[in-house]
Amino acid sequence: MKETRYYNVAGHVLKVTAPAEDFALMTNYEPFAVDAVEAVVRLTVTDGEPVAFAEELRQEEEGQEIVCGKTAAGEPVFQFCWWQQTAGYLVCAPDYREARLVVTGSQRKMAIDNALMVLYALATASRGTVLFHAAVVSCQDRAYMFLGKSGTGKSTHARLWLRYVSGTELVNDDNPVVRCLADGSVVVYGSPWSGKTPCYRNVSYPLGGIVLLSQAPYNKIRRIRGIEAYAALVPSISGKRWDARIADGLHQTENLLAGKVPAYHLECLPDEEAARVCVEEMRVER
Repeated sequence: MKETRYYNVAGHVLKVTAPAEDFALMTNYEPFAVDAVEAVVRLTVTDGEPVAFAEELRQEEEGQEIVCGKTAAGEPVFQFCWWQQTAGYLVCAPDYREARLVVTGSQRKMAIDNALMVLYALATASRGTVLFHAAVVSCQDRAYMFLGKSGTGKSTHARLWLRYVSGTELVNDDNPVVRCLADGSVVVYGSPWSGKTPCYRNVSYPLGGIVLLSQAPYNKIRRIRGIEAYAALVPSISGKRWDARIADGLHQTENLLAGKVPAYHLECLPDEEAARVCVEEMRVER
């Protein structure tokens, strides 16, 4: 028997219709649960056979692989794999606001999480909203976001703040949402997706700074601006950039972020001094 539930993530509502037992796997969404309301994204989960499609692109990270393409009818498709085993196929409407997830393997939760993340990122790209691959902490009513390639130390640097900077709390460890609002403010939100560290908090803060991390045998930070700041943001933002409409929406938001939010490059060690250097340069109140 299927049920329908609703979740509000950063002001955008997800509607999920799925077998009742699937919701027992979705405890990370419970802090975002709301009553029935108009949704930006509508997902139906079902069991079925593999979906035939023509491949366009694939990406892989830490055992997870997403293969993108289109069906013969032109529907966008995303195949979700875990260690070369297919978990499911997400078949989307052209505007990505509605889709069905055909689950074909045992990794149901992975398939559902990936489907909702993909749909959310694509459906909200034209709404001043981006899903980051980043770690975020809050301190004194503002939030600070740490970017970098996988393995650079985003989570490690967030933990340094938690340990050494008083008043710091973890907002999200892997997939926060950032919105540029109509009043000109930039706000970062917790989300139901948080990578290896469970942190599913329905909270939001003004974004006080963005820090691009790179490993080094010393601790040194500098402010970056303009095209350098823009270039630092792009690799950390999820989106289907070969789709012109989505790419345009992402570009507008990235441009606003690069111009409005102070950005820095921190070359660092995984030590207390790295957190102190970062805090002092950004003039974080403690």
